[in-house]
Amino acid sequence: MTSFATPPSPVDTAGADAALSEYCDLEKEVCRLRARQVRALERYSSCVGSRRSATAELALASSVTVRQAEKKLNLAEALVHRLPCTLAAMDRGELDELKASKVAEPTAALSDEQARRVDEIIVRRLAGKNSSTLRRAVNGVILTVDPDGYERRSILRRRARQIRLHHDDETISTLTAKLPVEQASAIYASVDRAARQLRRLPGEVRTTEQLRADVFAERLIAARGGAADIRADIHVYVDLCTLAGLNNDPAELAGYGPIPAWLARQIATEPSSTWSRLITDPDTGQLLSVGRRKYRPPAGLDDFIRVRDRECGSPGCHRPAQFTDLDHVRAWGAAKGETSADNMGGRCGFHHRVKDEPGWQHIPHRDGGYTVVTPTGRRYVHQPAPLHEPRTAA
Repeated sequence: MTSFATPPSPVDTAGADAALSEYCDLEKEVCRLRARQVRALERYSSCVGSRRSATAELALASSVTVRQAEKKLNLAEALVHRLPCTLAAMDRGELDELKASKVAEPTAALSDEQARRVDEIIVRRLAGKNSSTLRRAVNGVILTVDPDGYERRSILRRRARQIRLHHDDETISTLTAKLPVEQASAIYASVDRAARQLRRLPGEVRTTEQLRADVFAERLIAARGGAADIRADIHVYVDLCTLAGLNNDPAELAGYGPIPAWLARQIATEPSSTWSRLITDPDTGQLLSVGRRKYRPPAGLDDFIRVRDRECGSPGCHRPAQFTDLDHVRAWGAAKGETSADNMGGRCGFHHRVKDEPGWQHIPHRDGGYTVVTPTGRRYVHQPAPLHEPRTAA
């Protein structure tokens, strides 16, 4: 049988050029609008006394995370007060918000005078640079402008090494580690070497990328040679019928969201897993009780609140409840706030502190939810999602 390759479609050069020109023109308009947003954010920040409060309200108003809101405020203040040349480049449509951040973030530790010096130099080197190349160029200028400070900050950054967990879609998460460059390079080289050795074994069907990931996970969780299993405290919510294999309704992993039934059953049947009985209201799907038949008996109210809330109680924050602080919605003591399920919720450290900022109000609901009122008077309702759909017969 003879096969023929499909001939390439003729190129409409004029049409492509016109479309690309329109895109570039619109991109310049977007950059100019971003510059206006930057100035508006700086004015907003100057009107709010507490930076923590300003960050929390911006996160709610623009439906972004606290970290993203903080980065937006930092960028706005840096561009307006310390990096006028970079902001002027945005006004001209030459620089987008992402590239502007690549100038602002590395210069944050500099004095105002040093930052302006870097700003004046780098604005002449913007042409043709993507965001990654621009950041490298900025760091090169910083090394020239402030070599001693760069060395001091390098030492501090190495002390601030850390790992972070970010949940992605479809049962995958991203684990990142900030490490000294020589350690990170050595770890990657070691994992890569082991993966390539495994790849050469007869019958091995995993790709090199898959093998790198598997070697990395194996070394951290249960290294070869008899290291003890690492037990992690995670909360998985799955109904009994799904657990028994009678249906395949999605389950929920606290801090992540929906997971497929097969994964919930896999986690539940691990030898180290423990089960708790949850009683829910059939009309609403909300939690009524946490059973006490468990390897480690629950601490009553504490367990109930963490299981009910699943995540930090602030809208948009997905910190798992088992890693949050239990807090009175209406303050205990003078405000006569009760230590009860109706008046308590789990909050991450940041939102726990925001709650006590001037102008913030939290009005509790009886089912564990509450209404948040911000200093500008905006209202946001937080409602724990039901553990299942209502089951009352029609």
